Amino acid sequence: MYKIAVLPGDGIGPEIVPEAVKTLEAVGSREGVEFQFSEALVGGAAIDARGRALPAETLALCRQSDAVLLGAVGGPKWDTLPPAERPETAALLPLRKELGLYANLRPAYLFAPLAAASPLKPEVVTGTDLLIVRELTGGLYFGPKKREKTATGEVAYDTMLYSTAEIERIVRLAFTIARQRRGHLTSVDKANVLTSSRLWRDTVERLKGEFPEVTVEHMYVDNCAMQLVRRPTQFDVIVTENTFGDILSDQASVLTGSIGMLPSASIGGVVGLYEPCHGSAPDIAGQQKANPLATILSVAMMLKYSFKMDRAAQAVEAAVSRVLAKGYRTPDIYVPGTSLVGTAEMGALVRQELQEG
Repeated sequence: MYKIAVLPGDGIGPEIVPEAVKTLEAVGSREGVEFQFSEALVGGAAIDARGRALPAETLALCRQSDAVLLGAVGGPKWDTLPPAERPETAALLPLRKELGLYANLRPAYLFAPLAAASPLKPEVVTGTDLLIVRELTGGLYFGPKKREKTATGEVAYDTMLYSTAEIERIVRLAFTIARQRRGHLTSVDKANVLTSSRLWRDTVERLKGEFPEVTVEHMYVDNCAMQLVRRPTQFDVIVTENTFGDILSDQASVLTGSIGMLPSASIGGVVGLYEPCHGSAPDIAGQQKANPLATILSVAMMLKYSFKMDRAAQAVEAAVSRVLAKGYRTPDIYVPGTSLVGTAEMGALVRQELQEG
């Protein structure tokens, strides 16, 4: 039996997370595995009910579980709070830090039927299959920061701070994953300008001798952003620091047709956290318009990385592929000639394919 902490969060979270939970239940029936789900508050919903974005009982539940399934947090309702109290900064960042989740894995894989949904030409995106390995607990988001008044206005700073140990652990993980994939690693930095990036590049160069079967290239972040839309098929595994990884992985979502197709896994601690890359989308919350596939594909990553159930993970991914091949689409990936479905119906279609497959 696996214990899973379920954190629906805000906006569309309460709509997409149940579809992922039902998918796990279908996997359990298929594989003879029992999943035990315990739900808790996080984000804006937790602020409204408990006065803080990450209640102590939520964090305790996560620590006592085998994996965490997260929906989305935030929304305009809480944007007027001080920055340190908003759902995004007061829930996501401390949750990652407290659970020791130093590595975020974001795959950008184009399902063939969605080539027309991407804003890029099909001949550019067809065959895209890359993985961004993002350092998650260091850099600008966690370094020293300050904002204060001066005689002429205000001054503010955020510090991109990295140690050798922080870089080594994320780079070694990226090398290991690249060795299991197609054997090519792209390390992204800004070493022509940033001192922290020069330490990053020097560390990658020092470690590459431990992984002779992996080819390594270095790429500046601005060039990488251009190459992702110019020729995304050149990439296998991309490893980079926190801020660069945040931006590049969202950019990579257009390669898949929609950010609603982009799952993620945050690992490195005892408990892995799995969530879609999109936000809470409050403008469509409660309307059954949200795409649950990123959350369902995050469940596939949970099966693979937390429970070592590779066959079950592949079955979930295959079920999603078959649903798309049959022409079913949520609004974000809809094109004329396909069948428009809602959140719950898309989830049910995936489960049907999973059971029949």
